[in-house]
Amino acid sequence: MQVPGPATVDPDPTAPTDELVIERVLAGETELFERLIRRHNQRAFRAARAIVRDDLEAEDVVQEAWVSAYTHLAGFAGRSAFSTWLTRIVINEAYARLRRLRRAGPPVEEGELMSIDRAGDPEDDAWRRQLGVLLERAIDRLPLTHRAVLVLRMIEQLSVAETAACLDVSEEVVRTRLHRARAALRRDLLSRVDADAGTAFGFAGDRCDRVTAAVLARIAQ
Repeated sequence: MQVPGPATVDPDPTAPTDELVIERVLAGETELFERLIRRHNQRAFRAARAIVRDDLEAEDVVQEAWVSAYTHLAGFAGRSAFSTWLTRIVINEAYARLRRLRRAGPPVEEGELMSIDRAGDPEDDAWRRQLGVLLERAIDRLPLTHRAVLVLRMIEQLSVAETAACLDVSEEVVRTRLHRARAALRRDLLSRVDADAGTAFGFAGDRCDRVTAAVLARIAQ
């Protein structure tokens, strides 16, 4: 499944700012709202995914958040960046969705993990995909508050101040949660590496047969 949105930054340096796009949308050029969606979809998806831990649910959250943002666009006062304002809407919607899911019964099965689409060497790409899945699953195992901070700070690379504004917490809380999240993530990954260490650099099957045959051939000479 592809991560919604091609980028979080408009590739056109001459493109109008978020504030100008909003002014034009409010003035009647509603088709320009698509520019905002494409510009910020990735961050919105990642923020939602960090909370609900399911791709399909996260997509629904993002859709609802965008509809809410459009409906209340006139209420955007510009006291923070539009991306921050939007992310707070996404987070609020994601928490609301999580509460509804918990009330509905057993936890929803997690959907497929976000795909990683990178060009390059096929073996290198395969390794990156495996590493991406490993990281995503490890992040999913973190406590909810730690997941949200980790995704916004490390994956979306927001500043401490931006993350605090999105989550409506203090900057000190962001620093503390990020420190704990990194430590927990490190312990989780290392424990899994230790558990699987015995399988590394395997020397069986064709490789063993090939080397054995070569040695025996040399001995026979």
